[in-house]
Amino acid sequence: MQIQPVLAALRRHRLATLLIAMEIALACAVLCNACFLVVQRWKLIQTNSGVDESSLAVLTVNGFEPNQVTDLNARMLNGLRALPGMQSVSLINQVPFGPQVGAAGISLDQGSFTNTIGVVDFVLAGPGTFQALGLKLVEGSLPSADDYLLATNLAPPDARVLVSRALADHAWPGQSPLGKEFWCDKLHFRVIGVVDHLARAHPHDWGAQSVEWTVFTPAQPGGSLAGTYLLRASPDELPRVLRAARDAVPKIAPDVVLDQENSQTIDDLRTDYFKSDRIMIDLLIGVIVTMLGVTALGIVGLASFWVQQRRRQIGIRRAIGATRGDILRYFQTENFLIVTFGIVLGMALAYALNLLLMTHYELPRLPLYYLPIGALVLWGLGQLAVLGPALRAAAVPPVVATRSV
Repeated sequence: MQIQPVLAALRRHRLATLLIAMEIALACAVLCNACFLVVQRWKLIQTNSGVDESSLAVLTVNGFEPNQVTDLNARMLNGLRALPGMQSVSLINQVPFGPQVGAAGISLDQGSFTNTIGVVDFVLAGPGTFQALGLKLVEGSLPSADDYLLATNLAPPDARVLVSRALADHAWPGQSPLGKEFWCDKLHFRVIGVVDHLARAHPHDWGAQSVEWTVFTPAQPGGSLAGTYLLRASPDELPRVLRAARDAVPKIAPDVVLDQENSQTIDDLRTDYFKSDRIMIDLLIGVIVTMLGVTALGIVGLASFWVQQRRRQIGIRRAIGATRGDILRYFQTENFLIVTFGIVLGMALAYALNLLLMTHYELPRLPLYYLPIGALVLWGLGQLAVLGPALRAAAVPPVVATRSV
């Protein structure tokens, strides 16, 4: 088919063509960025915590004085371990998707503000916590009994720690992290092992790159390690065991207050933490479907209007030998050109919108492969939307069309 007659027809309907092209450009920009946001949110929801979530719960109490922590820990550990179905109870300061209590910046040099690594989560953990979490050691060794020191603040002094593989790759790219040192102000740390995955408490807060920047820090019960207890039970028994643990707190330690909101299974903490992300995904999918629907209706409306206007021309073409396939291809080609013009504008608009989102919401740059995917979707949508009016045009008998003035 010759393109020149199609372009000539479009030039005679500049305003309508421009409006549809602008609608397609807007749809392209929204489609690419909305799909990108959906994928980003979905990846975050699928964050690998590194722990055995289905078997774990956390129980948190507060309202106690610092001089009570030793006695409180002893009573809580002994009382909770005695509950039927309880496999283990250990101390921890935070868990993935729970309250964040141990974030701080670290550097490769003591007191350095230029050779920084970034802000990480310090997971203080008592004896037995590593095994209870179900973490996977991929390099180095586990803490020995002598590595569990009292933490009076963020971490014990001169702590021998394990780091997540993501943090190790970031801090010492291409090197083994074993034996490496880092500092947090005056606190000194030495790496003795690497765990495969360990998500920080609030993956949202620090960007996609640092979701697993965590330091597993062995600590002796007491000091700043008190009041938060990691419970482990079989997955089918865990809800019952957690309820029993909650009910037992007033009997074990009547002088403390149970934190009902944060005393949950890890699965429930994950669900609550990502609730807003799921809502956002649903909203974005709704926006995508609505935008594509409106765009398709616009194409159908314009094509139907043009078919009605061109019935005489269609009849003349049919009378001089044009087949139904020729008429169908004419409208499909016309639609393809309009959609292509809109996509070209939409690609530029998509990147402009992405730059705006990067500036205000700290999103990563839109990958280039989203643009051809968006173009293919809109080309397909355009061809489907114009198909009905084009088929009606192709089905007009020549004699009827010729008599229509």
